[in-house]
Amino acid sequence: MIASLRGKLISKKPDSLIIDVAGVGYSVQVPLTLLSSLPEENRDVFLYIHTHVREDAIQLYGFQTADEKRIFTTLIGISGIGPKVALNILSTIPPDNFHNAINSEDVDILCRVPGLGKKTAHRLILELKGKLPSIKEKKDTIYDDTLSALVNLGYKKNIAQDALEKACNIGYKDIESLLREALKYLTKE
Repeated sequence: MIASLRGKLISKKPDSLIIDVAGVGYSVQVPLTLLSSLPEENRDVFLYIHTHVREDAIQLYGFQTADEKRIFTTLIGISGIGPKVALNILSTIPPDNFHNAINSEDVDILCRVPGLGKKTAHRLILELKGKLPSIKEKKDTIYDDTLSALVNLGYKKNIAQDALEKACNIGYKDIESLLREALKYLTKE
C-alpha cells in the first residue's frame, strides 16, 4: 500500500493531481480545499495517501495532514459512504468544523455537502459521535513540545514559532516530523 508520496507536482486539476516520484507519475484525487495550499507546478509536494483497492481499480487519495486522512478512512468505513462522498465532506467542511458538527449533532452543516442527505447525516452523527478524538488537543501538545525543543536548541521563541507555523502547513503526525520540518525552515534562513 502507498501511505505517502513526496515528489514533483506535475499538474493540478480541480479533482486530481499528478505527482512524479522518481519518474513515475501518480494520479491522486484530492479534496478541493487542498488545491489552494499546494505549491506551483514543478515544485516538491508531500501528501499523505490512502490507497483504495477495488475489484476493477486502484485509486489514490491525497491529504495534506494525517488527520484529514484519518477522517477519510473513518468515513469510508461507514456503510453507504464511499470515497466520493468522503472527499466531498472534506472538500466542504474543514476537519475541525467536521468534528464540531459531529459532536454538536449539527445536521444542517453536514447537509451542505453535495450528495449527503439528512438521513445519511443523522447516521454519520450516530456512528461517529464520541469516536473522533479531538484534533486540537493533540496538535496543541505536539506544537508546544516542538516549540520547547526548538527554544532549548537555542532558537529565539518568535523565530521558532514562525518556522513551526510554516512546518504545520505541511502536516505532521508526531514531534519528530514537525521538528524536522521546522529545522528545514530554520536552516534555510
